[in-house]
Amino acid sequence: MTDAAPSFRSTAEPRLRVLIPLIVGCAFFMEGLDSTMIAVSIPAMARSLGESPLRLNLVITTYLLSLAVFIPVSGWIADRYGARRVFCAAVLIFAGGSALCGLADNLPVLIAMRVIQGFGGAMMTPVGRLILLRSFPRAGLVSAMNWMTIPAMIGPMVGPVVGGFLTTYASWRWIFYLNIPIGVIGGGLAAWLFENFRAPSPARFDLVGFVIAGVGLFLLEFGIENLGRPIVMPAIGFALFPVAAAALFLYWRHARRAEAPVLDLELLKIKTFRIGTLTGGICRMGLDATPFLLPLLFQVGFGLSPIRAGLLSFSSTLGAMFVRTFSKPVLRTFGFRRTLVGGAVLSAAVTAGYALLDADTPDWIIIAGVLAGGCIRSIQYLALNTISYADVPSALLSRSTSVGGVVQQLTRGFGVAIGAALLAIAAGSEQVTTYEFRIVFVLIGLIPLYSAFGFLRLTAADGAEVSGHRVEPTVQPVAR
Repeated sequence: MTDAAPSFRSTAEPRLRVLIPLIVGCAFFMEGLDSTMIAVSIPAMARSLGESPLRLNLVITTYLLSLAVFIPVSGWIADRYGARRVFCAAVLIFAGGSALCGLADNLPVLIAMRVIQGFGGAMMTPVGRLILLRSFPRAGLVSAMNWMTIPAMIGPMVGPVVGGFLTTYASWRWIFYLNIPIGVIGGGLAAWLFENFRAPSPARFDLVGFVIAGVGLFLLEFGIENLGRPIVMPAIGFALFPVAAAALFLYWRHARRAEAPVLDLELLKIKTFRIGTLTGGICRMGLDATPFLLPLLFQVGFGLSPIRAGLLSFSSTLGAMFVRTFSKPVLRTFGFRRTLVGGAVLSAAVTAGYALLDADTPDWIIIAGVLAGGCIRSIQYLALNTISYADVPSALLSRSTSVGGVVQQLTRGFGVAIGAALLAIAAGSEQVTTYEFRIVFVLIGLIPLYSAFGFLRLTAADGAEVSGHRVEPTVQPVAR
């Protein structure tokens, strides 16, 4: 389906074709940088606040729970108050909450500030994606998503290095203060360059649906996080999943009757959105588990320092930046179907290939493998982010970014949790060694491989308006 062709500032002003996606990408950069910096700073934070490192897991979990609860309302708020206004406010709330986290002198205050930061993050990334989708014609989305992907991938990869450096040579509080200048600059540029897209008559807010969905997503996200970072007893953690499933089933029944549900599940009837979001979510589990597992392999398995492990992992980002120059021609040549199927198979092969690495492997071979993984992952993310919204009507874009944001948040958590759980199961009561990592990398590689069967349901014509892929017309036999 296609929309009436509106005018786009990005078409009239060439500089905006780069500036808009880079500013939106800064939101993803801040979020990725923040989460990975905190992970390496947990021990120092625990000592400073007089808490055990295990209790400091709440700092990470609280933020993710806040995201899961508030992402569903991001689309409605953007329609109600304007996308530019909400994005700028969200960036400043995120940066302000980050500053308050840096000032916290005890764990309860830190957790409360992480909730505020999570509210900003929940608005920031879905609304940023919404602005990107509404700022470009369909044919320009691939290039725009390409520019946005670069800072989005750089953040998580440089986070461990920056976090380790700041914690070692300054203070853990600086990992939060670092977001302040980025947020102020990003918010200022957004206020100057973004259009304030707004629905002419936003629907009434679905409060009942928000409460039901919020409870279900909260319990599901908490259960996922408890798998990788135990906070409650395993029996209680596993019991959360059926309760969450019951709440989400109740929401599904509510959404079928509601006039404007907070999460519009009717969008899943659009084939490209359904495959890009749900099948893409399965693929993302494997893709998102790898950046979590590789630094652990380098430090725990190989015994490398955090800085050296971070530098080796950073080659993945270099791969993502390198691939930007030819990712658009790849999509134009092969189309979404072949690109996504091929990317899933190659991701599986590269992930399983990490099982061949050991402590004696030369650095250049490790860098080449991580670089290749970054290239493939970058193209796959680009294709998934673009095909998901290729056929969504403009009037439904705000709702689609809310649904897509929730699924991405959950699958990212599942990917890390599955990686951590498999590693714990493989090691048992013994210390984790390189051997256990080998088993886990092979198993994780099966996840994107499985998603390839779902991508085969796409046709060569799906998303062709966005990718520019030329589809050969089918010759009909002549009736005699």
